Amino acid sequence: MEFSVNSPVLFVLAGVIIAAVLGQSVYFLVKAFKRGLELNMSKEKLMRIMISSAIFTVAPAVAIIISVITLSKDLGLPLPWLRLSVVGSLSYETIAAANAESAMGLTFGQAVNLNASQYVTIASVMTLSIMVGIWLVPVVCKKMQGGMINLEKRDKKWADVLSNSMFIGMIAAFVGYVFCDVSTVLKGDTSGLIPVCVTLVSAAVMALSGLLVNKPKFKWVNDYALPVSLIIGMASAIPITAWLG
Repeated sequence: MEFSVNSPVLFVLAGVIIAAVLGQSVYFLVKAFKRGLELNMSKEKLMRIMISSAIFTVAPAVAIIISVITLSKDLGLPLPWLRLSVVGSLSYETIAAANAESAMGLTFGQAVNLNASQYVTIASVMTLSIMVGIWLVPVVCKKMQGGMINLEKRDKKWADVLSNSMFIGMIAAFVGYVFCDVSTVLKGDTSGLIPVCVTLVSAAVMALSGLLVNKPKFKWVNDYALPVSLIIGMASAIPITAWLG
């Protein structure tokens, strides 16, 4: 039987796992609702909280859908659907998939008709790599957090510097991926500037959103800044690619 990245079997396997995660969500939702009643919170207030929370999850969900569509060109729908429904992000998943494809001589975004071996290799890289963070948190983060608390007690200024440096270092790792092909310009190939220009467009939209959030009547922008910047950034890739080739 010929392998397909959109095989019904893969949809079933992904659906079972996602259903289990949804089941956990419903379980804790019911537990939280009951606990709220025990704390003498009214049902009306709890319902308002649930409805408002559900509404505000629409914005992040748009970003997730865009991410799934982006990855589905190479990997089909089941794997991105599973990855981004349980654990993962567009930035990580894209880099992991692109690195795995590159190691096999493929180009991300241009790989078609992956065979079973290639698909399993990519899925393994995406899954095993992110699992490091899952087991590393209980092993390392407790001691690290304790060290940060002790440092903050001794010198809050340097504690803030260290914390911000760690965050900037993490962001720099992803920003470096955007600029990794800029050197192709020296060879007459301007395609390396495409991700840079797309990033600048997204950053400009996010900066504009940040300015609008400071105005009382535009507070709602805060919940939609991420998906809007993603959508406009991706849309800008079309004319930018046509321009730079």
